[in-house]
Amino acid sequence: MKKFTSEFRKFISRGNVVDMATGMVIGASFTAIVNSLVNDIIMPIVGVLIGGVDFSSFRIVLKAATETEPAVTLNYGTFVNTIITFLIVSFAIFCVVKSMNKLHEKQKSAAAKDAPAPAAPPADIQLLTEIRDLLKNQNS
Repeated sequence: MKKFTSEFRKFISRGNVVDMATGMVIGASFTAIVNSLVNDIIMPIVGVLIGGVDFSSFRIVLKAATETEPAVTLNYGTFVNTIITFLIVSFAIFCVVKSMNKLHEKQKSAAAKDAPAPAAPPADIQLLTEIRDLLKNQNS
């Protein structure tokens, strides 16, 4: 049990796990914001544009309600809301990843510029290289 606890502590203290947990919390919060954006701002505007109807109430009744059973419906309005939410979240994640990649490339190019020029090879290596090249030219 002590080994298990030790392994778990080592696992949980790794940076990747903490980063992943942080990302999940932020992602869940961001999804709630986007859901509100879609349901409370975008879809009412779409509803007004298509005739003042609450878009999330669009559904197809497959089986009408009876006194004992509720209706069976396909809620395609809610499905469209979910698709729009997905597209907005996907676009936002794309923008974040793209900007992170751009920043990473800038850092790489800055590091390459700041890297010192390769040192010239020692004189004996230069001489051997010249001899090799001369021998190649003679044999060609």
